[in-house]
Amino acid sequence: MHESLLVLQAALPVYIVVALGPLLRRTGALTPEMDKGVMSTAVHLFFPCLILDKMLGAEILRDAGVVLSSAGVGFGLILAGTAMAYFLAPMIGLKVGSGRRTFAVSGGLQNYGFIAIPLVAYLFNDDEVMAVLFTHNLGVETAMWTIGLMLLSGVTRPSARVFLRGPIIAVVVGLILLQTRTDHLVPDVLHRVFSMLGVCAVPICLLLVGTTIYDLAGKVKFDWKIGLGGIIVRLALIPVLFLLAAKFLPLAVELKQVLVVQAALPSAMFPIVLSRHYGGRTDIAIQMAVVTTIASLLTMPLVIGFGKYWVGV
Repeated sequence: MHESLLVLQAALPVYIVVALGPLLRRTGALTPEMDKGVMSTAVHLFFPCLILDKMLGAEILRDAGVVLSSAGVGFGLILAGTAMAYFLAPMIGLKVGSGRRTFAVSGGLQNYGFIAIPLVAYLFNDDEVMAVLFTHNLGVETAMWTIGLMLLSGVTRPSARVFLRGPIIAVVVGLILLQTRTDHLVPDVLHRVFSMLGVCAVPICLLLVGTTIYDLAGKVKFDWKIGLGGIIVRLALIPVLFLLAAKFLPLAVELKQVLVVQAALPSAMFPIVLSRHYGGRTDIAIQMAVVTTIASLLTMPLVIGFGKYWVGV
């Protein structure tokens, strides 16, 4: 019970910031016209700075085995979760052409960044764990832009340009500097710049999560089968995969800690964008994101609390 309360204490500020998004939208302080510029700034400036601030100097990432296992597990679990959601989708009446692929991508991809970062920071308060989180997320991003994109669009060879995103570039640059042991050459003043800008990343993106939910929730007719199916797949079945991997795979303790948090996360918001641009069912992606985000208020403390105890982290 103590662990669950600790997780709830860590999660509440995240959801309070998300809840401020609709308030800012309603008052006109954050208009829809501002969203694109704010998000672009967060993705291409604030998040790269946050990543480099936490990664540079992280001794654990000088171990190539930790780097490969972190990115590999991130990729593999997204693949496994997407496959599970894809094969379970017909049980709620979804077929290819009627939402099966969108359900699979939305169910398989958790909110691995915006919600995970503050939770990991609060629960473990360790820059080494944060560095592993960003390396794990490199594998998640790779899965999203390959498996996820191919599943939604039917394109078997996605363009390499989709990987030219700020966070991916920042992780790759950070790993190169660490592996070549040249990270110490980065001036201290630049480190301070990374730190100052990096703290903006998460709260700004959480506000945008809130505005997105506000904009889209009222435009979608709720289907209880999709909502319930999303909760079962994303918040009950897929967490088992993550916790089994954390418990039994020979992984670094820091990666096990990351996986315990990732296990409890709701569906990501980004499948909404992907489905809109690549021929998926946007309404399903919206329902999955909104319903699992709300339900995770109850399930997240339980999953992380149990996971920390069972995995031993």
